[in-house]
Amino acid sequence: MKKIINGIGLMAFLLCMAPLTAQQKTNLELTDIFDYEYVSDPQISPDGSKIIYVRNFKDIMTDRNLSNLWMVNFDGSQNRPLTTGNQNDFYPRWSHDGSKIIFKSNKADDKMKLYLMWMDSKETTPLTNTPKAPGAVSWSHDDRYLAFTMFVPEKEESIIQMPGKPEGATWNAPPIYIDKLNYRGDGQGYLKGGHDQLFTLSVAGGTPKQVTDHPFDHGAPIWSADGKTLFFSANFNPDEALEPANSELYALDLSSGKTRSLTSRYGPDSGPVLSPDGSQLAYTGYDDKLLGYQITELYVMDTDGGNTRLLSGGLDRDIANVQWAQDGKGLYFQYDEEGDTNIGHITLQGKVTTLVEGLGGLSLGRPYNAAAFTVSNKGTFAYTLGGTEHPSDLAVADKKGTKRLTFVNDDLFSFRNVGEVEEIWWESSYDQRKIQGWVVTPPNFDPNKKYPFILEIHGGPFQSYGSVYSAEIQAFAAAGYVVLYSNPRGSTSYGAEFGNLIHHDYPNHDYDDLMSGVDAVIAKGYVDTNNLFVTGGSGGGVLTAWIVGHTDRFKAAVVAKPVINWSSFVLYADGAAFFSKYWFGKKPWEDPDNYFRRSPLNYVANVTTPTMLLTGEDDYRTPIAESEQYYTALKLEGVETAMVRIPGAGHGIANKPSNLVAKVAAVLAWFNKYKTE
Repeated sequence: MKKIINGIGLMAFLLCMAPLTAQQKTNLELTDIFDYEYVSDPQISPDGSKIIYVRNFKDIMTDRNLSNLWMVNFDGSQNRPLTTGNQNDFYPRWSHDGSKIIFKSNKADDKMKLYLMWMDSKETTPLTNTPKAPGAVSWSHDDRYLAFTMFVPEKEESIIQMPGKPEGATWNAPPIYIDKLNYRGDGQGYLKGGHDQLFTLSVAGGTPKQVTDHPFDHGAPIWSADGKTLFFSANFNPDEALEPANSELYALDLSSGKTRSLTSRYGPDSGPVLSPDGSQLAYTGYDDKLLGYQITELYVMDTDGGNTRLLSGGLDRDIANVQWAQDGKGLYFQYDEEGDTNIGHITLQGKVTTLVEGLGGLSLGRPYNAAAFTVSNKGTFAYTLGGTEHPSDLAVADKKGTKRLTFVNDDLFSFRNVGEVEEIWWESSYDQRKIQGWVVTPPNFDPNKKYPFILEIHGGPFQSYGSVYSAEIQAFAAAGYVVLYSNPRGSTSYGAEFGNLIHHDYPNHDYDDLMSGVDAVIAKGYVDTNNLFVTGGSGGGVLTAWIVGHTDRFKAAVVAKPVINWSSFVLYADGAAFFSKYWFGKKPWEDPDNYFRRSPLNYVANVTTPTMLLTGEDDYRTPIAESEQYYTALKLEGVETAMVRIPGAGHGIANKPSNLVAKVAAVLAWFNKYKTE
């Protein structure tokens, strides 16, 4: 027996013998982040019999996020891998007849290629070997061709002409000449010249054919029923850099190469989806009123651009992931409702019915609402199942009900405890509006004890947290903290009016919502009021800095990837034309008092709370200079402060698993430093 135990490991042996009780389990550790898996992009076959999904995992030795394709029958049987290896396989898409799929992978040589797989034999062949990877891909209706986007570089000329250098001389690299408004992007770095163009390709192989050459980016293409036209969205406005939210739908005639517009209103139109009979297009968009938050609506029109009508005007929720019902009499979509993600159905007369609830789980780090689903020709669904107990798993739904098919983290949770999550509501002290939040308690929680407390604030600010799993929040709970996360005013999933309560006034009364939430949790009786802490990232970083400038009730704060000075932010964040136009209405020099009034930097002299700054060094959304300003200002004010820089990380810090570990470790180290027993 001893030899057997040594061979398989004591923990594995115990698991084989009997499930562990909560008292026998141990709390999550930071390195467990490398053991999390989650399901994404479930693609149900046209006949509804099978689902292909992406199974995401991490490699602790190479610090990489990896993924393979798996396939399972609708009833949950024969769950098995289609691809294997430490690589990235993703974006599976069924052909219309269900005999083939395409997918993307870097399995051959780390170059991302488009692959074709025959489902009867599982034989696989690469379709592309291009310098740039294909983007969004769609099948023609006869399954003979593919259309996709792909970046086409364009040479950028410099007006600076350097003189010739002497033979053998070593000079610095030539100066970089920039004359574009949008010259860098978060996660992309400094942008190369070029645009996303449209291509077609035979599934028999060959060379992709470029079918557009407009000096603008093109959105995901879809085929007309007869295969003669591609529909897509694009912003062809000559001032598109200054009009970032003014795209239209277009039709490209593949024989003539001519493009015609199908929409013309001021505002974004995107995401065209063809009806089963090929006569109509569904799409999303809105009439742009220059508000900070605007509901994304669902529209339908004929394929020639006529007979446009709004379907979702009575819903007051954002429409996403639109898919036609096979009978052509309605459409399926997903939407967020008070922190939950649902699948809905809408008729062509605008009647909405909720069909499936509990989607989510695609945001592993923080508890954002993020989910995916697809529907078969039979009206059955495959979707990512969310929940506070686990990251996303695969589930299916039909008229009989729902069924969970995967449990990809049960191995980890068989010997690790997780904190329990309770949904709560409270009234804001500012105007008595109802605010929703979630309280996470440490494993083996005892309500008769007093626990240190963390307020964790979401970014956006037009985003929403929900009833989903979060590795960060659970790590805080495992370290012994009670955690509150919530959706203060400005959050999505509560309608246009609630979202726009912060229009041209952010941050301000979000503060009252959050402080009222802290008071509501304290009233439960198990929070140590001498050990209150606060943190948040992006928009949550803004609010964290705002909070320590307005109260000293917190023992310590971690301000992650914040905006500290709105005047500097709107001038060098990526998407410069958007923030001043929609979030302020005026440029900094046109309304300097308002910009500074809403900047946490304005209140730095009030700060006494020990405050850490944490940002990725390659963050171009809220560039690290924002953190540097606040760090220096706090130092000059004599406030205890520190700055943590995450090398190689953009705004989404967890581009490497170890970055997520580093972020959580830094937050806990700072709070533990100031926590009193």
